[in-house]
Amino acid sequence: MRSGAKVAIVGGVFAVVVGGVGYGAYNILDGLGGGGDGTDSKSTSTEVRTGPVTKAEIEDASKKFLKAWADGDADVASQLTNNAAEAGPALTGYRDTAHVTEAVITPGPAVGAKVPYTVKATVSFEGTSKPWSYSSELTVVRGLTTGRPLVDWAPTVIHPDLADGASLKTGEATAPAIDAVDHNGRPLTKEKYPSLGSILDALREKYGEKAGGTAGIETVIESADADSPDKTLLTLTKGRPGKLRTTLDANAQAAAETAVKKFSQASVVAVQPSTGAIRAVANNPATGFNAAMQGKQAPGSTMKIVTAAMLIEKGLASADQKIECPPTATYYGRTFKNLGDFSIPSGTLTTSFARSCNTAFIKLIDDTKDDAALAKEAREVFGIGLDWQTGVVSSDGSVPEETQGEAAAQYIGQGTVQMNALNMASITATARTGTFRQPVIVDRELDGRPIATAARSLPVYVSQQLTNMMRQTASWGTGKNAMASVGGDKGAKTGSAEVDGQATSNSWFTGFSNDLAAAAVVQAGGHGGDAAGPVVAAVLRAGP
Repeated sequence: MRSGAKVAIVGGVFAVVVGGVGYGAYNILDGLGGGGDGTDSKSTSTEVRTGPVTKAEIEDASKKFLKAWADGDADVASQLTNNAAEAGPALTGYRDTAHVTEAVITPGPAVGAKVPYTVKATVSFEGTSKPWSYSSELTVVRGLTTGRPLVDWAPTVIHPDLADGASLKTGEATAPAIDAVDHNGRPLTKEKYPSLGSILDALREKYGEKAGGTAGIETVIESADADSPDKTLLTLTKGRPGKLRTTLDANAQAAAETAVKKFSQASVVAVQPSTGAIRAVANNPATGFNAAMQGKQAPGSTMKIVTAAMLIEKGLASADQKIECPPTATYYGRTFKNLGDFSIPSGTLTTSFARSCNTAFIKLIDDTKDDAALAKEAREVFGIGLDWQTGVVSSDGSVPEETQGEAAAQYIGQGTVQMNALNMASITATARTGTFRQPVIVDRELDGRPIATAARSLPVYVSQQLTNMMRQTASWGTGKNAMASVGGDKGAKTGSAEVDGQATSNSWFTGFSNDLAAAAVVQAGGHGGDAAGPVVAAVLRAGP
């Protein structure tokens, strides 16, 4: 596209403008022989072009598409894409549902087949208008059947945050805005704490009215998923925000946001053991899926907290009891080994826990005489799988009842065990106090929702031994380096989980300091203490 060209939309009358001169109207399909690949007529050309699109084709196709879009002609514009069936309704909705009445689209220089552009628009609804600007891009590809250059259709052509199935809409907001604050009354905004973006949107959707707010007029992305809140893009008229107190802690949240940014994919959650209050939630990337609370992955050896609790409670081991830790162990034909094939001669359960010996735990599975024992312990004591009602959408973990080799893999946090940072922080909190307190991000008094409760607490002697083993892990075991900077009464457990197709294992770490427990996972981060450990330590140092 020519540098400086603009596609202008003015009051619903559109023209392509270059240097202030408007082109006359012309048939956008002239010389193209039909529309996009999905609904095109037969090409009049005797030869279908192949190979990469040329610079001239990219310029021509993008200019014609942007002009048709600017003309408000969704039919023509959609035919200039490779998916007219999906492009047509989206382009129509831009004008009729999003109520965009004026816009100027300014393309930038093409980068390969991609053409970036900025949109400066006006949205008008029921007598109120407001400017709206954003940037996006399109890609030009060669049509598979026609060989013509076409815009590769994706919802992001309309707006960069628009996902499949979602739509743009302007009207009265489905929920009033909120002024969210932490447990001490300090403001929480998505601008200052990016990881809270989707969480604050969800809290607004669920509690905006309960917090005393009134709705305004907004342009939003309406999700196709009923559980996902609308995302506000533009506020035409403000309603009255409701004030919503959360359980979060601004200091811990700030530390969590900074800590996860050191890795391309990381998440962390902090929970107060004495109450279940969630003090921090952070993800990198900060936008999109809330992996910290909704993720589902094998947690590696951090699961040994639950395994050790089960073994001690059943009387099959104790913290100071001698436990065999050979280099390998086999159960129902499935062989498990320790990192580097290490062994611990004459070690105890504490030694194997602190050094993360896999085989010591596998060797004890026969003694339980119940392959489902770990699943029962996770559910009945640690609250895993009990339909947590945190205040936003979350996953409460899963330990399915398995048999034979698959059951053994669960003992060391592999196989079918599924957890996220929230679940592991809660497990650590339960180990710390002996009693499961379901994590919450807003108090249940706000809406009277049911809170999950576990069937029983850990016996005091089990909780004491378990907590002490975590203290040893933090003082001289695999968590020593990561926890060195953390003060107070502290404990930890490391983990690494192998994922199919991933050259490096995921790094897991969970720990506590006084009345704060935190857990983190770093994708492809390697050993637990190397990547996830420093993330947890940073949050524990900053926590209340």
